Formats: sequence, C-alpha cells, structure tokens
Amino acid sequence: MPDQEFHGHIGRTYDESEPWWPEQTRAPENAPNVLLITLDDVGFGQLGCYGGLVDTPNIDRLADDGLRYNNFHTTALCSPTRSCLMTGRNHHSNSMAGIAEISTGFPGYNGHIPHENGMIPEALVEEGYSTYHLGKWHLTPAESTSAAGPYDQWPLNRGFERFYGFLGGDTDQYTPALIHDNHQVDPPATPEEGYHLTEDLAQRAIEFIGDAKQVDPDKPFFSYFAPGACHAPHQVPQEWADKYEGEFDMGWDQARERILEQQKAEGVVPEDTELSPQNEDVRRWDSLSEDEQKLYARMMEVFAGFLEHTDAQIGKVLDYLEEIGELDDTLVMLVSDNGASAEGGPTGSVNENRFFNNVPEDLEENLEAMDTLGGPEHFNHYPWGWTWAGNTPFRRWKRETYRGGASDPLIVSWPNGIDAEGEVRDQFVHAIDVAPTIYEAVGIDSPEEVKGYSQSPIEGQSFAYTFENADAPEQHTTQYFEMLGTRAIYHNGWRAVHPWPFGKPMTAEDLSATTLEDSGWELYHVEEDFAEAHDVASEHPEKVLELAQLWWTEAGKHNVLPLDGRSVQRFAEARPEPGKPREKYVYHPGGQYVPENAAVKVFNRDHSITADLTVPIGGAEGVLLAHGSRSGGYSLYVMDNRLKFVHNYVGVDQYEVVADEMLPEGDVTVSMEFEVTGEPEFENGKGTPGTVRLYYDDTQVGEGEIPVTTPITTGLTAGLSCGKDSVNAVTDAYREQTPFEFTGDIARVTVDVSGEAVVHEEAELDRIMARE
Repeated sequence: MPDQEFHGHIGRTYDESEPWWPEQTRAPENAPNVLLITLDDVGFGQLGCYGGLVDTPNIDRLADDGLRYNNFHTTALCSPTRSCLMTGRNHHSNSMAGIAEISTGFPGYNGHIPHENGMIPEALVEEGYSTYHLGKWHLTPAESTSAAGPYDQWPLNRGFERFYGFLGGDTDQYTPALIHDNHQVDPPATPEEGYHLTEDLAQRAIEFIGDAKQVDPDKPFFSYFAPGACHAPHQVPQEWADKYEGEFDMGWDQARERILEQQKAEGVVPEDTELSPQNEDVRRWDSLSEDEQKLYARMMEVFAGFLEHTDAQIGKVLDYLEEIGELDDTLVMLVSDNGASAEGGPTGSVNENRFFNNVPEDLEENLEAMDTLGGPEHFNHYPWGWTWAGNTPFRRWKRETYRGGASDPLIVSWPNGIDAEGEVRDQFVHAIDVAPTIYEAVGIDSPEEVKGYSQSPIEGQSFAYTFENADAPEQHTTQYFEMLGTRAIYHNGWRAVHPWPFGKPMTAEDLSATTLEDSGWELYHVEEDFAEAHDVASEHPEKVLELAQLWWTEAGKHNVLPLDGRSVQRFAEARPEPGKPREKYVYHPGGQYVPENAAVKVFNRDHSITADLTVPIGGAEGVLLAHGSRSGGYSLYVMDNRLKFVHNYVGVDQYEVVADEMLPEGDVTVSMEFEVTGEPEFENGKGTPGTVRLYYDDTQVGEGEIPVTTPITTGLTAGLSCGKDSVNAVTDAYREQTPFEFTGDIARVTVDVSGEAVVHEEAELDRIMARE
C-alpha cells in the first residue's frame, strides 16, 4: 500500500542503497470469484425452478448445481433491498427506507447511504478483488444523478472499479440512459441494428472479467450483474414472446393452481401448502371479455419472453466462466429485489406515460398494438392479475409487506465450495444476510474501517451454515419489515403483518393515512402455513401483542421512526435539489443530457425558449432543445430551413407550429413563447392549453394553438438535451435522422420559467414510485 513504511535502505548513491517494493495486496488463498445476479420485479413463482411457467434453463442449471432457498426475504421494494444486499445492514439503517425520490429529512429516510455502512465492493477491492457493476444501480440520491454530481454515491465511489449501466430505477431496453463509469454514453447500436440492453450488459460483463483475467488469472472478481429485467418496460425481440403464444390463455386463476402444483413437485414449497386468498382487486379471469383476455394473455407472453431472454443472457456469462475455467471457483448468488410488480394496474399498460399523466388506456388502441408489444414503440407492463400469479402461492405484491411483496427467489451455486446439489433450504434468510455470507465464503471479516470511516456493525448473519446442512437450526430468527407505512415482523416461525387499512387494495387514501394503532395486525404461523393463507390473530391475541411490541423495539433500533405512510405530502417534502431554484435555465450543446429530475419544468406555465444561433450560408437544420421521448415531450428544432416547435402529448398526438418565414443566415436569436390559455384538467389527463408564438429576433414569424399538453411528466426515461435529441426522439418528423444534431452554431439556449407553475403532486408521486 502507498502508505506502507519503506523497508529498504537509501544511501548517497544507488550502489549504496537497497530498493524495496510494497507487498501487493492479494485475496485470501482459494478465495472464490463472486457473481451476484439481481433480477428486478421477478416474483417467487416465476422462475422455472420455482414452479413458474417460463423456461429459465440457465437459472435452473444454477439451482441443479446448487441450492434454492424458499424462505428468502427482501424489503418489498427495489432500492431498499439493493442497499441491504450491498451493505449487510437494514434499509432504514442505510437511510434508504424507500427510493431516493421520496426521501425525507430523517436518518432512516434521507436516501444517502452512510459511508459508515461500507459496501461489498469497498471491502473486497481492499482484499485484492477486481470489482465490476453491470446494470441497474438506483442507490444514488435523486439530486446527485446529473453531471453536477456529487459523485460520492455513484458506483465508482462505492468500491466498484468499473461500471456500465444506468443510475435510475428503470430504463428503455432499446434506448437506455447509459452511464459508463462516471459519464453518459450512447448505446453502441440502434434498435434497428438489433440492440438490446440486457444483451449489451452480458457482453460487457464478459469483457470486464476477461480484461482482468487475461492479465492476472489468479485475481478473483466480484461482479454485480443487475439487468433492468424484468422491470417495465417489458421489451424483448418478438420471437422470444412468440414462443409463448397461447401458453397463458388459461388466465391467471388457473395459472396460480398450475404453478402451485409445480412448486410442490419441485419441492420448493411444503406439500400441504394452500393458495393464499383471492386478491381483492384482481378480477376473475372468466369475468373478462374475450378481447381483454386476448390482450392480457399477450402481455404475459411478452413478459415470459423477456424473462427467458434475460435467462439466456445470464447463460452467456455462465458459459464464458465455464469456458475460461472459472465457473467452479465462482460463488454465484441469484436473487430478485422484491415480489412481482403491480404497476401495470388492473388493465396493464402499453404506454406507462399515459398512466403517469392520467390519460386512460384505451382497449381498442391497445389491441391494435398487440403485434408490436415488446418492441421499441411501447413502454408496456402486464395487468396485476399476472403479478398475483407471479407471486404464487402468496398474496399481494411489491411495495407490501405480505410475503407476496417480500418473499423472493434465492439460488446459490458454488461447485468447489458446496457439495450439495439441487437441494432446497428452508431457513429464514434476508437480504441483509447476503454480504456477511460472501465475506465468510471469501475468508475475511467484515472491515472495521473503509476509506477512513469506522464501520457500523453488520446487521445480517451469514447463512453459509446452511450450505451443507439442510437441517441446521435457523440462526436469523427475528426480522422487521416496513414499507410505505405498512409493517410486518418475523420471529421464530411466526409472522405478523400490519397491512393497508382494513386489508383493502393499495389506494392513495390508504397511503395518506399514517396508522399507529396496533389493532390491525394479522398473524400467520408460517412454520405451518407457508403461504400466509390463514390469519390466526383472533386465536392467539397474546402472540399478536408480543410481535407488535417486538416490531416497535426493532423499529427503535434501526431508524424506522418516524413511521410515515403519507403519499402526496411525502413526495412534496422539501429535499435537496441539484441547483438553487431559478427562473432561467441556460443550456449549451455538446454536453451530457440532463436527467428528468434535474431538468427545467415547463409544463402548465407560461414559458419561453430562446436560442442564440449562427446560421451558415445555405442554412442549417437540427434540434435546438429537446426534452422527452416518443412517449411524450417537446422539441424546438429547425427543418426545411424553418423554425418548428412540436409538443408530443403522451405519445398519442403531436402538435406542431411552423414559422412562416425561412430562417435567416448569420447571427440570429430565435425563440418560442408559450402562453397559457386555459386551466389544466389533471384528473382527465390534460395539461394547460396554450398559444405558441415563434420569433426571429423580435419579429413574430409563426403562431399556433396547442389544444392539450402533457400535464405531469415527459416520462420515466426522458431527459433534456441541447443541440440534439436523445436516441428516443420526441417527434416522428426527424426520428429517422436521430439525434438530428444542429448543423449551425448554438451559443446558448435559455429557458425562462418565470410564469407560475401548477403541479399535481399526487400524480407526480405515482410517476416516481413506478421507478422502484
């Protein structure tokens, strides 16, 4: 190490001196490689080896060579679980009670993982490991994801030596918002050229591992492979979805029964397991119309293809490790971050941005899109009936503390470290147990200090004791759960759950109530009732009281308080911003795109966009400022030597205003002014109508009416760019020419938002929560 004391001798000349080199840091003898694979929104009953109806041969291969756990638990939400996996501490101890976009100013909720809670790569890189992260991160505070930083919570500053993926909660599989190390990059190919993010991530994982192994084959690696799959958008080449044509025509009710039957055959649930009761807000399949059944079955076919396609990319990485002789010496852990997701709602979605803007889905329009679902034209998600089936045999789903939200697959394979093959383990394991298990397998203690920070105690427990002993007594016997105000606690074979008030489906009204009373607890003897099918609270009131009191004790230990079940108010909470609030935003060409959370907000207010240009002789064309994607947004651009403005209304309609005159050559200032002419109708999916006026210098050259605007958001994966559009263009007018860079010179583009904005905070909450 650089700070090691010099042990040679320094004389007056080289002949009188003795050189000395610091000892190179090496991993412990026989330390394995570690490959941690984290799937997104994949439920307990969706993988083939967990009884699911999707073919996952490569994941099944891991299970056949290793162990499946049927009692593994997460936090029920994405970022909180990933923080537990990385640190071995509970999500509130990590200040990650929810996703960072709903952070509040309390120790357990502020979205900044303390450096005292060191991450696995921070520990292993100091033990001589190579460390790589491929895919989804979503552990950086929302205000820190732009080029302005700070970068202390980006992957490269939390122990990873190389990173290729995306910082947020989701991204488009065909046109992703990619980060390579600490800077934005464009995808290496287009959808038309066959690009798909998960394939790209697998290839990069192979490259990262190979780059180091060819130089130092004895140096082990820690690779965190976290594709965005199978979070929405459910996007996959058509042939993968077509394989499942007709496979889900039986509907989600029969699918649950079939999955449970296969789970029993696989041995991943006890033989006496019963299906949990009907989810209150899921319609019976036989009550749907023929068209609804046809559409919803296709949506599930697309998801199935997406999951199998993801499995194939995992297989490529495993095959490469086998090819170079490293697979047997690699500890592989595969998990999902929470239960299957219900964010598609009761009808599913073809364009989630319609949902975020309160624009209802149209069954006829969605039926017309069936043949292209899964392609780059759509941001689709299946209905929550398939979510329910995906979490078989449990009730409910992601975001909730029933087992449907918090029980997930865990597979462990390590041929040279675990003799057992194809077996099932039923000891209770939680996401906080993964890090200490890796440390034990590597042969190190958890570090006492990382980068000068004294480390907090690890709160998880290694489950390596289960590797060779299926009957070993359970060591993790107590675990609290809290998510968005809902609660649960596990203790010695019992599980108490405090659900949404009165056990109702999730609604905004439920979220808005912070309930502190202990009268609503349900009780499940999960040691005998695996699926939480029977609430026995009335039969064991003393056990309910015991567990409720234990929950409050654990909450006090782990920064869970103050309990917060607010919705709109929680979103509207004041929190740090990338810069001070201002009325004018100035952008320059050639830089990185600005993420949605850091970009100027122009909707539902008077505003203007002004660009200072130099137009060459013969004219110019291209984008001056674009914000959004094909799912919604706006663009000010030059085409046919005229200034044009387009407003893309949630991917449904495009309204364009065109200058009456040709763009002059030389130095010219062009501008667009938007004047509000009516009130927004947020509940009906309509932003303020307005008049658009176009100017060359001070001369008006065009005017047009925009009858309806996007009310809330340009979309989850959108960004703002100056001098070009993103890889997912706002308008069809120049889609074939993307990124359609401006061919003149842009000195600056100024956006003036001094007009008072109207914000629909409840809808904004729905938007950011879908990024979990």
